[in-house]
Amino acid sequence: MYAERASRLTGAVVWRNTLDDDPAVRPVLPDGCMDLLWNGGRLLVAGPDTHAHVPEGGPAHWAGVRFPPGVGPAVLGVPAYELRDLRVELTDLWPAADVRRLGGRIAAAGDPVPALEEVALACAADADPPDPLLGRLVAALDAGRPVAVAADELGIGARQLHRRSLAAFGYGPKTLARVLRLQRALALARGGVPLAATAARCGFADQAHLTRDVKELTGLPPGELLGRRQ
Repeated sequence: MYAERASRLTGAVVWRNTLDDDPAVRPVLPDGCMDLLWNGGRLLVAGPDTHAHVPEGGPAHWAGVRFPPGVGPAVLGVPAYELRDLRVELTDLWPAADVRRLGGRIAAAGDPVPALEEVALACAADADPPDPLLGRLVAALDAGRPVAVAADELGIGARQLHRRSLAAFGYGPKTLARVLRLQRALALARGGVPLAATAARCGFADQAHLTRDVKELTGLPPGELLGRRQ
């Protein structure tokens, strides 16, 4: 069972998930984010996804802090493109002694979720702030603006925008726009908006275009994806 709440870290989400052996477990969909994870006494990082990730390994209890797009690399100190479509041990990125110290704090806590949130807050406080221009880019693309229009509004060239997007999001701004559009469409459809109307409101050419894009990014057509348990 999955549950989440807003984090005290601005824009972030704190979540917990208990996986069982149900083959219909919901895949993790691309969302432009990176996560700090706790599982089985280990600290891990989930990089930005370009396709659905299906958790494996049988029953497990997970806790996570999901950083908003562009924030994870600033907190974790690693370019997002190095972690694209990966789940890696935090010891692959940080000194093992530091990771053991943080892991010990979480393991000693009665509930790993707030303890993991405290770790994320402390790491964010010690890190340089994320690039504010890229936060504005996320807002523009999430509002449905084309990449070229957003770049002009931000006063940045296409090549520089692509380079900075790779570091912050793991991929270029066109892929980010596509991922954000996917999330907008799924939110509308889950709220009961018909797929044809969802396609029109999110800027797809038609419902068939929405269906193709959803299937390419998630591996499932919208009807089957929306029918999966939350």
